[in-house]
Amino acid sequence: MRVDLFNFELPPERIALRPARPRDSARLFHVDGGKPFVHRQVRDLPQLLRAGDMLVFNDTRVIPAQLEGLRGEARIGATLHKRIDLRRWQAFVKNAKRLHEGDLIRFGANVTAIAEKRLPDGSWTLFFKGDEPVEVLLERAGRMPLPPYIAGKRPTDEADRKDYQTIFAEKDGAVAAPTAALHFTPDLLNALEGAGIGLETLTLHVGAGTFLPVKADDTQDHQMHAEWGCIDKKTASRLNQVKQNGGRLIAVGTTVLRLLESAVNEEGQIQPFSGDTSIFITPGYRFRAIDGLMTNFHLPKSTLFMLVSALMGLERMQAVYAEAIAERYRFYSYGDSSLLLP
Repeated sequence: MRVDLFNFELPPERIALRPARPRDSARLFHVDGGKPFVHRQVRDLPQLLRAGDMLVFNDTRVIPAQLEGLRGEARIGATLHKRIDLRRWQAFVKNAKRLHEGDLIRFGANVTAIAEKRLPDGSWTLFFKGDEPVEVLLERAGRMPLPPYIAGKRPTDEADRKDYQTIFAEKDGAVAAPTAALHFTPDLLNALEGAGIGLETLTLHVGAGTFLPVKADDTQDHQMHAEWGCIDKKTASRLNQVKQNGGRLIAVGTTVLRLLESAVNEEGQIQPFSGDTSIFITPGYRFRAIDGLMTNFHLPKSTLFMLVSALMGLERMQAVYAEAIAERYRFYSYGDSSLLLP
């Protein structure tokens, strides 16, 4: 499909620079099949779902993956986006033309890394020196990796260390938040459980590649980035049991949806999974694992807008986004949410 079919005009003032407070007060655009659109709040979820349904969350934790340093006198910026091993990370690098293989980068706070190798996509393999875990080094020298549409408008601050982390954050490794889950609070979780709605977690470490633009003119020519995810055997069994009992699996975020659809077999059974996924979902895809999706509003011509268009239909999502803009919804990572039930 032509990528320009997924374009739309978004007024810059619709981009949220801070999350809603409290988090569950964010607006929720409810799209249920072909029924008329309904505008609610995230805290209304217990009334919009059914007893026996299950919400599935991503328990990845965002690490402070943005670094600023020096190679000699040259300023170097690095955004880590995928772990290679205990001491190596793949990173996007600013001012990379000043970098050569074997160069030492000093990031401050006694954190140094060697630029080991430039990769075919232009990113670099960085080897972090020392004995301390890389996560400890990042806590000392790194900043939260806010997406460019926020970081370009204001500096990262201490509030982001908490704001850009979900209530489920447990396993270190993401360099972007699974933002659909940013809206959840302890009160909302209690209300969902009281309504008989199940809660489950799995892990997908979101990479910075999620913000990369689609440069191809046709979707079939786009190379999707890979991210590491895991669903253990017990979790897969619980998810399958929900469907066997007639409940619906609602993915909270596109990261959860992509992992579940990577792990499902042709018969619709979710299998244990551990490894990379680079699944790219566009209109025409047949969903086998999920029955609905809660997700924020995405960028024009992005792989994520293509994904929601695959779930609900392109014309339907074009109408949803047009109405969301007219109704002054807040867009992107810190913005409002939608509940999409095909």
